[in-house]
Amino acid sequence: MTRPVLSIENLRLDATTDEGHRTVVHDVSFEVAPSAALGVVGESGSGKSLTMLAALGLLPPGVRVASGNVCIDGRDVTSMSERDLRSMRGRVTGMVFQDPMSALNPLRSVGAQVAAAVRAHSPATSRAAARRRAVELLQSVGVRDAAERAASRPHQWSGGMRQRAVIAMAIANDPLLLIADEPTTALDVTVQAQVMALLDEVRERTGSALALISHDLGLVAQHTDDLVVMRSGRVVERGGTRAVLSAPSHEYTRRLLAAAPSTRTGANRPVLVETAEEPALDVTDLVVEYPGRRGRRTRAVDGVSLRIRAGETVAVVGESGCGKSSLLRAILGLTPASAGTIRFEGRTVSPDIAGRSAELRSRAQVVFQDPSSALDPRMSVARSVAEPLKIRRSFTSARVRTLLDGVGLDSSYDDRLPTRLSGGQRQRVGIARALALDPAIVLLDEPVSALDVSIQAQVLDLLGGLQREQRLAYLFVSHDLGVVRGIADRVVVMQSGRIVEEGPTERVFAEPRHPYTRTLLDAIPHLFSESPTRSSSPDLAPSPALAPSPALSDSPTLSGSPTRKALP
Repeated sequence: MTRPVLSIENLRLDATTDEGHRTVVHDVSFEVAPSAALGVVGESGSGKSLTMLAALGLLPPGVRVASGNVCIDGRDVTSMSERDLRSMRGRVTGMVFQDPMSALNPLRSVGAQVAAAVRAHSPATSRAAARRRAVELLQSVGVRDAAERAASRPHQWSGGMRQRAVIAMAIANDPLLLIADEPTTALDVTVQAQVMALLDEVRERTGSALALISHDLGLVAQHTDDLVVMRSGRVVERGGTRAVLSAPSHEYTRRLLAAAPSTRTGANRPVLVETAEEPALDVTDLVVEYPGRRGRRTRAVDGVSLRIRAGETVAVVGESGCGKSSLLRAILGLTPASAGTIRFEGRTVSPDIAGRSAELRSRAQVVFQDPSSALDPRMSVARSVAEPLKIRRSFTSARVRTLLDGVGLDSSYDDRLPTRLSGGQRQRVGIARALALDPAIVLLDEPVSALDVSIQAQVLDLLGGLQREQRLAYLFVSHDLGVVRGIADRVVVMQSGRIVEEGPTERVFAEPRHPYTRTLLDAIPHLFSESPTRSSSPDLAPSPALAPSPALSDSPTLSGSPTRKALP
């Protein structure tokens, strides 16, 4: 019988906190066979990430293995020395973390960090050969002009680009097991498809196994063979991926499936009636330019026009670099527009926020993607919501309580700091802050991309209810087309700074007219589709064959029969 690459038996993890000792993972058992792909799903706090961190010997401070075994290629990780663990990481196991910024050194170039991953387990490799291999790896994960961009530091790359660099580092030494913790959360659908196709290709060439932690059930359905569903530190269901998702036996699994957004069916939204009132937002021929090299200017937004009425949701979609975030920042006045006009409720506003009156600034508010970075960690929930009211000198405790009640947070949350809130609760606080000054339009920048599917559904339902009550206009920026189809009245598709298609949501999804829109839709992972999507984006560099550089003769091969590595 073939030995599993990863075997977890009766694992129990205990955590020590200010509130005492508690068990966070209870008697978890599962295996990953060679060349197989296992999906691990569950909401935040289910224990899925802690379980996989235990497999790497990377448990956070205060968390320890209380009992059970974790074996990688037959060796018990829990009994390894730190030296053996370091030797295993990167060579036998590779890890792709959810937050690429925390996995990269801000002081070193991206290329140098990928090269360091190459040399970590091949010290005889020359620095020049490692740099060449680093460029090849970056090209393989879709980085255009990789040789030039390798010299940039992480902060000069977008979130999606940083994640590609982390994936390049994880596959640098062809590990037996890849552990990917939400590896595509920050990526657009076409880049997501390319990255997952890359991981599939690595597995096919090397025989590597994959443990994929994700809240995207469509992604898991396409790219895994077996599935483990976790809740509150326990495995509640496991089996073949198709079998579990087609006929789940546990109520929790059924709830996850019910909450998952789908691009196959849209929301049953009421048709808005045309009125004579001014639109909440009217953007005409907007241009945003940034300084480029040699005195040239780069045009990020190129002549964009859009109009949003009260009570309407318009979604802007497109890949990273298409201009959607620059458009949002220009509307807010955070990035001055080079040309064009912006009107709130019929009133033209300055392209720079400094030139806008307090009243006009208050009419457009924003909810950011990451609620943790949007909230002051030193401020309680009530203080965070009260802050904009105090600036406007309209603060009352009753107003704060009304706002928090409106987003489903009762008085027990008033004194809590953001660190004591879940991701969904933090996002609710962000929404309450955005609504404090009675805006006409709320700009939503990927507001649910970091949330579990059930929490996504709750936040989207909340946004829909608030919109109906207050006739809010929403400009919804997202790369999740399933979410877009469920919430938007109209869709605007951007590519290279321009709008290439726009129209009613159902028409755009059912009958896309532009090739780029069709590319986006074709790249979406669906439950139980015939095969994984392998479309590529016209904006991405082609993935070269993942063959090793000839100079790296001492590195494991990526072609031919799978290379098996034994632990020391």
